[in-house]
Amino acid sequence: MNPPVPEILQEALATVLVASGIERAPADIHVERTTRPDHGDWFTNLAMVVAKPAGRAPRELAADLADRLKAHPPLHVDKVEVAGPGFINFHLGHGWLEDILARLLEAGEEGYARPDLGHGEKVQIEFVSANPTGPLHVGNGWLCSFGDTLARLLERCGHRVSREYYVNDTGGQVRRLGESLLARVRREEVPEEGYQGDYVTELAGHYPGGSEDDVTEAGRWAAARILDNIRGSLGRLGIRFDEWFSQASIEEGGAVAETLQLLSSRGLVYEKEGATWLRTSDLGDSRDRVLIKSNGDITYLGGDIAYHRNKFLVRGFDRVIDVFGADHHGQVASLRAAVAALGVDPESLEIHLGQMVSLVGAKMSKRAGNFVSLDSLLDDIGKDAFRLLSLMKSINEATTLDLDLVRRQTMDNPVYYVQYAHARISSIGRVRAERGIAMVPVAEANFSLLTHPRECELIRCLDELPDVVADACVRREPFKVTNWVRKLADRFHGFYHDCYVMGEGVAPDLTQARLHLVEGARIGFSIGLGLIGVSAPESM
Repeated sequence: MNPPVPEILQEALATVLVASGIERAPADIHVERTTRPDHGDWFTNLAMVVAKPAGRAPRELAADLADRLKAHPPLHVDKVEVAGPGFINFHLGHGWLEDILARLLEAGEEGYARPDLGHGEKVQIEFVSANPTGPLHVGNGWLCSFGDTLARLLERCGHRVSREYYVNDTGGQVRRLGESLLARVRREEVPEEGYQGDYVTELAGHYPGGSEDDVTEAGRWAAARILDNIRGSLGRLGIRFDEWFSQASIEEGGAVAETLQLLSSRGLVYEKEGATWLRTSDLGDSRDRVLIKSNGDITYLGGDIAYHRNKFLVRGFDRVIDVFGADHHGQVASLRAAVAALGVDPESLEIHLGQMVSLVGAKMSKRAGNFVSLDSLLDDIGKDAFRLLSLMKSINEATTLDLDLVRRQTMDNPVYYVQYAHARISSIGRVRAERGIAMVPVAEANFSLLTHPRECELIRCLDELPDVVADACVRREPFKVTNWVRKLADRFHGFYHDCYVMGEGVAPDLTQARLHLVEGARIGFSIGLGLIGVSAPESM
């Protein structure tokens, strides 16, 4: 099996660079795919990178390198040309596409597009963590999809991942939930700052009783039932957590006191006006922050820093990723500063903020009770549609969901368009089985026959998947996988329309080559859809 094209080109460029009189090549020679066919298949800006240190004009150096490459063309290279201020473009022969397909089929679902970027790094990703004071709403669901797909990407790229849900089972919101529940039990109006939703009334009908004055007891009872509902909603999305971590275990155990002792030993804690403060302004924050209020209550930051001490210093995670809603924006700087106060490199903490999700005429407030629940939307459009739609854009961008489009079973519906492509693959498999056509081994298939533009486009798309997976993982942008899956669907629909796989007029050797190409597409869909948590139906 020949090396991948980037490796072939990088080695050739390093060789001609030395031959041109430049003794030291860059440690990383970049080659990239072109976006326009008339610019070839791959290009490099190497000449522009090294020209100035070498005291040469970029285009002149590019021409020198191109002439040397033409004299001894690298494998698969048919043509080398210089463009613009010093780009070198490579036009490749068909052999590289044959290698791509053979390499994909040999690696299969388990081996293809699995770059080892993490090298076993131990990563904890906390996402959703919605307070158990009401059902999950649609915005929570968007964070569910992001966090879960990011975890899948990290795992595929060689990280050891733990998924965690931080359960708010203590504090003011739980007491407020208890007050709301007890008010409904007594058939009274819920306090103005309480939770108004119908779910509170329903819970009140099942409350077994207890002290009518113990709002904490009532709140924890209700929160436990709501948490069961949340687990069910997450299960419908195909999301699992390795750990459901109790906030009470942090704030009502000794974790906060131990953390304060550590921070005090570093000279970062002081008392002022009866409160306990952290010198976060010394660590990049805009001002110092309160950890313990004058009334003895622990602030959000006080609990969060103890929780993150548990993550980094007790459980030993190398990297922690927190996925929060947009309303947590003001906490980012203080939490980073708090982590630095613990003696942990703040670069080991990543915080990703999801933006608003809009449904026309709907608001999302658990307290008022007029939110759009995740379950109701899943009842409407299903898990696959929800997950794909929630992963079509960066979570940094606000989203407006067009439900009418999603409900249409047409090619305009992105979910239908993607899944129908996979269903077509399955239909080809069924026809092949019905006709008793056995597939020859990969080594015996003649991939040189796959010269139709639709076939070449499909193979090129499949070749992009390893880079897409790596880029989506490194940049923490799962939507790039979704975009690739949609592109693969487009390429496969075009192939399906223009390139008959079996039947009269299709030579047996071409049928075999196309059956293997279809299998390659199936592998690509399996990997891509698996990463975004969308099923691959065999029929539509």
